[in-house]
Amino acid sequence: MRLLRPFAVAALALLTGCQVVSSIFSGVDVSQAVHFRLSSPAFQDTGMIPKVYSCQGDDKSPELAWSLVPANTRSFVLMVEDPDAPGGTFTHWVLYDIPARLTKLPEGDKQIGLSGLNGLGQSGYMGPCPPSGLHRYYFRLYAVDEASLGLPASASRGQVEAALKGHVLGVADWMGRYEQQ
Repeated sequence: MRLLRPFAVAALALLTGCQVVSSIFSGVDVSQAVHFRLSSPAFQDTGMIPKVYSCQGDDKSPELAWSLVPANTRSFVLMVEDPDAPGGTFTHWVLYDIPARLTKLPEGDKQIGLSGLNGLGQSGYMGPCPPSGLHRYYFRLYAVDEASLGLPASASRGQVEAALKGHVLGVADWMGRYEQQ
Protein backbone atom coordinates (compact mmCIF):
# COMPACT_ATOMS: atom_id res chain seq x y z
CA MET A 1 0.00 0.00 0.00
CA ARG A 2 2.84 2.37 0.85
CA LEU A 3 4.25 1.84 -2.66
CA LEU A 4 0.96 2.86 -4.30
CA ARG A 5 0.71 6.19 -2.47
CA PRO A 6 3.07 8.11 -4.84
CA PHE A 7 1.11 6.85 -7.84
CA ALA A 8 -2.19 7.89 -6.27
CA VAL A 9 -0.85 11.38 -5.52
CA ALA A 10 0.49 11.72 -9.08
CA ALA A 11 -2.82 10.56 -10.56
CA LEU A 12 -4.76 13.05 -8.43
CA ALA A 13 -2.44 15.88 -9.49
CA LEU A 14 -2.90 14.93 -13.14
CA LEU A 15 -6.67 14.81 -12.81
CA THR A 16 -6.78 18.13 -10.95
CA GLY A 17 -4.64 19.72 -13.68
CA CYS A 18 -7.01 18.45 -16.36
CA GLN A 19 -9.98 19.89 -14.47
CA VAL A 20 -8.26 23.29 -14.24
CA VAL A 21 -7.55 23.34 -17.99
CA SER A 22 -11.12 22.27 -18.76
CA SER A 23 -12.59 25.00 -16.58
CA ILE A 24 -10.36 27.71 -18.09
CA PHE A 25 -11.34 26.82 -21.63
CA SER A 26 -14.94 25.87 -20.84
CA GLY A 27 -16.30 27.96 -23.73
CA VAL A 28 -15.31 25.25 -26.21
CA ASP A 29 -16.58 21.67 -26.05
CA VAL A 30 -13.67 19.26 -26.45
CA SER A 31 -15.44 16.15 -25.17
CA GLN A 32 -15.16 14.47 -28.59
CA ALA A 33 -11.75 15.92 -29.44
CA VAL A 34 -8.65 13.83 -30.02
CA HIS A 35 -5.67 14.80 -27.87
CA PHE A 36 -2.48 15.60 -29.75
CA ARG A 37 0.92 16.97 -28.69
CA LEU A 38 1.92 20.56 -28.05
CA SER A 39 5.35 21.55 -26.77
CA SER A 40 7.82 24.40 -26.54
CA PRO A 41 11.61 24.28 -26.69
CA ALA A 42 11.58 27.47 -24.59
CA PHE A 43 10.33 25.82 -21.37
CA GLN A 44 9.18 22.44 -20.07
CA ASP A 45 5.52 21.64 -19.49
CA THR A 46 4.71 23.05 -16.00
CA GLY A 47 8.18 24.69 -16.00
CA MET A 48 9.17 28.32 -15.62
CA ILE A 49 8.68 30.59 -18.62
CA PRO A 50 11.89 32.51 -19.37
CA LYS A 51 11.85 36.26 -18.68
CA VAL A 52 12.35 37.09 -22.39
CA TYR A 53 8.73 36.00 -23.08
CA SER A 54 7.31 38.26 -20.34
CA CYS A 55 6.58 41.96 -19.84
CA GLN A 56 9.92 42.14 -18.01
CA GLY A 57 11.75 40.93 -21.12
CA ASP A 58 11.10 41.30 -24.84
CA ASP A 59 7.43 40.29 -24.46
CA LYS A 60 7.72 38.02 -27.50
CA SER A 61 5.84 34.78 -27.92
CA PRO A 62 7.71 31.52 -27.28
CA GLU A 63 8.19 28.97 -30.04
CA LEU A 64 5.48 26.31 -29.99
CA ALA A 65 5.48 23.01 -31.88
CA TRP A 66 2.85 20.31 -32.34
CA SER A 67 2.54 16.79 -33.69
CA LEU A 68 0.16 13.85 -34.02
CA VAL A 69 -2.66 16.13 -35.19
CA PRO A 70 -6.01 14.60 -36.13
CA ALA A 71 -6.77 13.70 -39.73
CA ASN A 72 -8.78 16.30 -41.67
CA THR A 73 -7.34 19.24 -39.69
CA ARG A 74 -7.72 22.36 -41.86
CA SER A 75 -6.44 25.01 -39.40
CA PHE A 76 -5.48 25.66 -35.78
CA VAL A 77 -6.55 28.07 -33.06
CA LEU A 78 -4.35 29.00 -30.10
CA MET A 79 -5.44 30.53 -26.79
CA VAL A 80 -3.24 31.43 -23.81
CA GLU A 81 -4.84 32.03 -20.41
CA ASP A 82 -3.77 32.94 -16.86
CA PRO A 83 -6.30 31.53 -14.34
CA ASP A 84 -4.42 33.10 -11.41
CA ALA A 85 -5.02 36.73 -12.40
CA PRO A 86 -6.57 38.83 -9.59
CA GLY A 87 -9.75 39.59 -11.57
CA GLY A 88 -10.24 36.02 -12.81
CA THR A 89 -8.90 34.24 -15.87
CA PHE A 90 -7.00 36.65 -18.12
CA THR A 91 -6.57 36.07 -21.86
CA HIS A 92 -2.98 36.63 -23.01
CA TRP A 93 -3.27 35.53 -26.62
CA VAL A 94 -5.87 34.48 -29.18
CA LEU A 95 -4.54 33.37 -32.57
CA TYR A 96 -6.74 31.72 -35.23
CA ASP A 97 -6.75 30.62 -38.86
CA ILE A 98 -3.27 29.12 -38.40
CA PRO A 99 -2.69 27.04 -41.57
CA ALA A 100 -2.89 23.25 -41.13
CA ARG A 101 0.36 22.73 -43.05
CA LEU A 102 2.31 24.22 -40.14
CA THR A 103 3.77 22.21 -37.27
CA LYS A 104 5.12 25.13 -35.27
CA LEU A 105 4.91 28.83 -34.52
CA PRO A 106 8.36 30.42 -34.52
CA GLU A 107 9.43 32.55 -31.56
CA GLY A 108 8.03 36.08 -31.78
CA ASP A 109 6.21 35.43 -35.07
CA LYS A 110 3.53 37.98 -35.97
CA GLN A 111 2.86 36.89 -39.55
CA ILE A 112 1.03 33.57 -39.04
CA GLY A 113 -2.74 33.43 -38.60
CA LEU A 114 -5.03 36.19 -37.38
CA SER A 115 -4.60 37.73 -33.93
CA GLY A 116 -7.61 38.11 -31.72
CA LEU A 117 -7.98 40.44 -28.77
CA ASN A 118 -6.20 39.74 -25.50
CA GLY A 119 -7.56 40.68 -22.07
CA LEU A 120 -6.58 44.33 -22.53
CA GLY A 121 -8.51 44.53 -25.81
CA GLN A 122 -5.28 44.62 -27.83
CA SER A 123 -4.43 42.41 -30.77
CA GLY A 124 -1.52 40.03 -30.36
CA TYR A 125 0.56 38.25 -27.76
CA MET A 126 0.83 39.66 -24.26
CA GLY A 127 3.44 37.85 -22.18
CA PRO A 128 3.25 36.93 -18.51
CA CYS A 129 3.10 39.96 -16.24
CA PRO A 130 1.64 38.91 -12.89
CA PRO A 131 1.27 41.69 -10.30
CA SER A 132 2.49 39.33 -7.57
CA GLY A 133 3.12 35.68 -6.90
CA LEU A 134 3.54 32.69 -9.15
CA HIS A 135 1.01 32.41 -12.00
CA ARG A 136 0.21 29.59 -14.43
CA TYR A 137 -0.12 30.20 -18.17
CA TYR A 138 -2.07 27.60 -20.15
CA PHE A 139 -1.42 27.31 -23.87
CA ARG A 140 -4.22 25.44 -25.70
CA LEU A 141 -4.10 24.57 -29.38
CA TYR A 142 -7.26 23.43 -31.17
CA ALA A 143 -7.23 21.44 -34.42
CA VAL A 144 -10.16 22.68 -36.53
CA ASP A 145 -12.03 21.16 -39.49
CA GLU A 146 -12.36 24.55 -41.26
CA ALA A 147 -9.54 26.40 -43.05
CA SER A 148 -10.93 29.69 -41.74
CA LEU A 149 -13.30 30.56 -38.90
CA GLY A 150 -14.68 33.34 -41.10
CA LEU A 151 -13.81 36.02 -38.55
CA PRO A 152 -12.06 39.32 -39.18
CA ALA A 153 -8.74 40.12 -37.50
CA SER A 154 -9.04 41.24 -33.86
CA ALA A 155 -12.01 39.05 -32.98
CA SER A 156 -12.73 38.63 -29.28
CA ARG A 157 -12.12 35.39 -27.43
CA GLY A 158 -15.90 34.91 -27.22
CA GLN A 159 -16.30 35.32 -30.98
CA VAL A 160 -13.54 32.77 -31.61
CA GLU A 161 -15.07 30.32 -29.12
CA ALA A 162 -18.47 30.69 -30.79
CA ALA A 163 -16.95 30.08 -34.23
CA LEU A 164 -15.21 26.93 -32.91
CA LYS A 165 -18.47 25.26 -31.85
CA GLY A 166 -18.87 22.01 -33.76
CA HIS A 167 -15.53 22.35 -35.53
CA VAL A 168 -12.94 21.10 -33.00
CA LEU A 169 -11.22 17.86 -34.06
CA GLY A 170 -8.43 17.88 -31.49
CA VAL A 171 -6.89 19.69 -28.56
CA ALA A 172 -3.40 19.98 -27.09
CA ASP A 173 -2.22 21.72 -23.92
CA TRP A 174 1.07 23.06 -22.50
CA MET A 175 1.50 25.03 -19.28
CA GLY A 176 4.22 27.34 -18.04
CA ARG A 177 4.68 29.31 -14.85
CA TYR A 178 5.98 32.81 -14.27
CA GLU A 179 6.71 35.06 -11.31
CA GLN A 180 7.97 38.64 -11.52
CA GLN A 181 11.71 38.83 -10.84
